[in-house]
Amino acid sequence: MHYGDTMKNIRFTLFSVLICLFTGTVLAQSYLPQCPDDRDPGLWALMNRATELAYQADPISVGAILGDESRNDQLADLSAKAINARLEQKQILLDELKAMDRAGFTDADVLDADMLIYQWENDLRLAKFKRWQMPITSISGPQVWLPQMGERVIMQTTKHRKDYLIRLKRIPIMIGDQIDTMRMGIAEGRVPPRVIMESTVEQALAQASRVFRDDPSLSPFYKPFLKMNQDDPIAVEARAVIADRLIPVYQELAIFLQNEYLPACRDSIGAAEGIDGIESYNAQIASHTTLPDLDANEIHAIGLREVERIKAEMHKVIQTTGFGGLAEYINQDAKFAAFVEYLRTDKRFYYTQPQDLLAGYRVMAKMIDGELPKLFRVLPSLPYGVKPLPAFSAESAPTAYYYPGSFETGRAGNFMANLSLLNQRPKYEMMALTLHEAMPGHHLQIALAQEIKNQHPIRKTMGFTGFVEGWGLYSEKLGLEMGEGPNGLYSDPYDNFGRLNFEMWRAMRLVVDTGMHAKGWTRERAVEFMRTNSALSEHNIQAEINRYIGWPGQATGYKIGELKILELRAHAEAVLGDGFDIRAFHEEVLGDGAVPLSVLAQKISRWIENHQLAD
Repeated sequence: MHYGDTMKNIRFTLFSVLICLFTGTVLAQSYLPQCPDDRDPGLWALMNRATELAYQADPISVGAILGDESRNDQLADLSAKAINARLEQKQILLDELKAMDRAGFTDADVLDADMLIYQWENDLRLAKFKRWQMPITSISGPQVWLPQMGERVIMQTTKHRKDYLIRLKRIPIMIGDQIDTMRMGIAEGRVPPRVIMESTVEQALAQASRVFRDDPSLSPFYKPFLKMNQDDPIAVEARAVIADRLIPVYQELAIFLQNEYLPACRDSIGAAEGIDGIESYNAQIASHTTLPDLDANEIHAIGLREVERIKAEMHKVIQTTGFGGLAEYINQDAKFAAFVEYLRTDKRFYYTQPQDLLAGYRVMAKMIDGELPKLFRVLPSLPYGVKPLPAFSAESAPTAYYYPGSFETGRAGNFMANLSLLNQRPKYEMMALTLHEAMPGHHLQIALAQEIKNQHPIRKTMGFTGFVEGWGLYSEKLGLEMGEGPNGLYSDPYDNFGRLNFEMWRAMRLVVDTGMHAKGWTRERAVEFMRTNSALSEHNIQAEINRYIGWPGQATGYKIGELKILELRAHAEAVLGDGFDIRAFHEEVLGDGAVPLSVLAQKISRWIENHQLAD
């Protein structure tokens, strides 16, 4: 019943896509630059078509990444028909790319072609498991991400406001499509574990609150309109859309989840126990680590070794704090448990006001910025900010996110900090978290990738967990090489323990993710393993375990990626000796944007060889 006012846009979009995908040409778009003289025109045209396909799949993210506003009024078509159509087109593009004559390809052409082949083969390999039939968990889905949409748009012109209003009108279509795909999942026996779905009903109901019904301007969806004249016809219509369309559809979603979906969800938690079995989990591991030769058993073993190594380092740091004095403990584990209890309960380690926690992050971010030239000779032009996560999603959300920005759309990158549950957000974890989410972690890496010259836009849309999150974790360790003193920015031993605690967190992921999904671990066993081996708060442990259950394999990418970057750095240092330049190494690692770890290894090998030849 909501299709009428969008049919003109839909017809135009379909016409454009038909031209792009079936004639091999693309309508002129500002985000599709002309083919450079040194690039293959055929490959460039194919990548133009690939960008169109990516845009269909996620107009919000792709528009933000490319700094393009041409589709600010669109949401992704998440119907089963559209998803399958995009997969068919991806296969067509893949076949065409593989059949291309590479005789005239430059090195940049070869890298782009290989990256696309890798990405598309991976996507098509995963497609058989139809994870799109399970689009909702407590940390993802339209009840989590769509209410944050207003945080990611610019509202400077009348067109901006009209486009955003059209997006609001399209939300019921998207949610309806996702309800349909979840019903398909029920019919095929493809449903998530119930434990990760239980809070989704409350999340959906939060967007259908009586408070919003009485005053739609209080809804997070209305936030972008708050600064305009409230009598403006666009603002008046926005309030009506929230009251008449969004609140009812979120009520419908909550009722579906409560009465139909939750009863159909499975009691088991492991991916191997789902309908797609261990094959699905192994495919997810390969996708997120980008190292297909690693299986669940190997990753589990790596995790156990890392947990043991990091635990030993944590014991050494505890000694430097002077904790315990002359008190005797039965063993090291007993002392560790007592120290962790002290960290979890002593008020000195926690802020009591959300704004103080936010201010603390901002001070640390500025401190880090001043240290960056020591390790990087190329820094991004795009600035970043530190902002709070929206309150409606904070309690079930991770500790932080990073949202990319764009000069083209006038939006800075943002480190989104969780300011809820202050007694679960210790001060000693803040430095490592800031290094990871802001600089030199996600903001530096992603903003630099966006600023690469003469790179096709399709490459800016490609992210690989092993690289992106591996770099984020590696960045936490770089804090040891910044600032003054033997431990750099971690001069306070409690902050250094916090760094190790975060590294332990990622090492434990290798153990508990593979344990639950491939080795039959119960949720309780996974919780106890994390509780015993870290100082993570109880809330974070519970939320993290639910995240791993709902997102099989994703959590393995962090530590595997960090270990690969550290391995490549150690190899380069050993081979080049005094000729090793850390700033040049970082420039090479980041120079082509996010790449699979196997591709990164080849890049660094060539870089080392070139340096040896130059010497």
